[in-house]
Amino acid sequence: MVADVVVTGADLGEPRLSRIRIRGDDIVAVGSDLHVGGGDEILDAGGGAVIPGLHDQHVHLYAAAAARRSLRLGPPDVMDRSAFAAELARADHALAAGEWIRAVGYHESVAGPLDRNVLDRLVPHRPVRVQDRSGSVWVLNSAGLDAIGTLPTHPAGGAGQGVERDATGRPTGRLTRMDGWLAQELAPSSLSLAAVGADAARAGVVGFTDATPLSNSGQLDLLIAAQRAGGIRQRVTVMSAPGAAIRVPAAITLGPVKIVLDDDRLPGFDELCATMTAAHEARRAVAVHCVTRVQTVLAVAALTAVGSCGRDRIEHGAVIPDDLLVPLAALGVTVVTNPGFVADRGDAYLRDVDPDDVAVLYRCATLREAGVETAAGTDAPFGPADPWRVIQACVERSTASGRILGPGERVDPRVALSMFSGSGPSPGTPRRVAPGQPADLCVLFIPLADALRSPSADNVALCLIGGAVVADNR
Repeated sequence: MVADVVVTGADLGEPRLSRIRIRGDDIVAVGSDLHVGGGDEILDAGGGAVIPGLHDQHVHLYAAAAARRSLRLGPPDVMDRSAFAAELARADHALAAGEWIRAVGYHESVAGPLDRNVLDRLVPHRPVRVQDRSGSVWVLNSAGLDAIGTLPTHPAGGAGQGVERDATGRPTGRLTRMDGWLAQELAPSSLSLAAVGADAARAGVVGFTDATPLSNSGQLDLLIAAQRAGGIRQRVTVMSAPGAAIRVPAAITLGPVKIVLDDDRLPGFDELCATMTAAHEARRAVAVHCVTRVQTVLAVAALTAVGSCGRDRIEHGAVIPDDLLVPLAALGVTVVTNPGFVADRGDAYLRDVDPDDVAVLYRCATLREAGVETAAGTDAPFGPADPWRVIQACVERSTASGRILGPGERVDPRVALSMFSGSGPSPGTPRRVAPGQPADLCVLFIPLADALRSPSADNVALCLIGGAVVADNR
């Protein structure tokens, strides 16, 4: 018989609750008078808080792994054209012949719009690909396009998904919403997810919802291999593209159908409704990517027309005007927001975004007050990967320069923490340290009240998933 795990010396908010008995994957008892047997494995919390482990509700695991071996060519690492050119030159000199330069985080404020011609002037002989800060556009130089060879056939022109071409039909090097295709062409199997999983575990993260819309089951191979090798210990929920037939193993949960809305290629209203209806008929929720006002208005209108299944999600919810709060609450939709961008990009938002939209960016408090279920994700690697930094951003709403963006959207630290306490299937329902709950736990060095005064991954002592210690920071 496998021994139980008993956590002792836990701060659970009440003196009578200081021990937790774990049997198998689950918590079976909580109390101060629990008997500790000779065969039990003891974990001493030392008076630190024991809380539900964090679930990052919106992350991109493959992109996060790839970003670790990429140049960062955008703010705050690179701020101007000369630094941009210098970083590319340094990488060109350091790499062996034929190796790609892979760069991420680019923003036009650094060196203006990019295309193959701009990159060719800086790195003419080595393949280069640069991803913009949103993650939706890759820009390749001529050597990169030559290395790939034949590009897929997409409509010519500047806007929309696919290969952008100039007036002569020549590719400009800009590939929009083709990240999955590009990754397959450039052998994603060389990626390692182990460091992503290990760092997250050290921060107390027990679960991921990967928001990348998978188009086929083969795209899960790297993740499945990482789980089998122990590189990813977290519970994982994945999303799929509309119409994609995805089969998942028992260790992975198939989540919503991801619908990506872009302003320059919005679907017609009837088309969007049909996509949502097809997902619901297949007993799947939808997760609609909404980063602008028009995208959110369209998504809510379509959900109102077809009806919500009760598990539908708005991803990002970057701009949610007041008149959508009541409809969102009525639909029972969960908004999975990313307040980490307030800390990361808030100064740029205050400078560049329409003032009417600034006032309703990445809302938290008003959503909850209106009765809208609200959860949070990091959007790593496009946002800060540390969930504790996002929790702090929920509480403070402070930009990098110290300016406050949306003071009325601040929430209590416990509320901010609860936004990372849901599960993959139920992002807006916080888990508890209670019998019957999974033993996916985060043990802190200090009491919870102290930790919430200064949210930080440095406060995490242990991370347990299914009762097993997956990270020990002591």
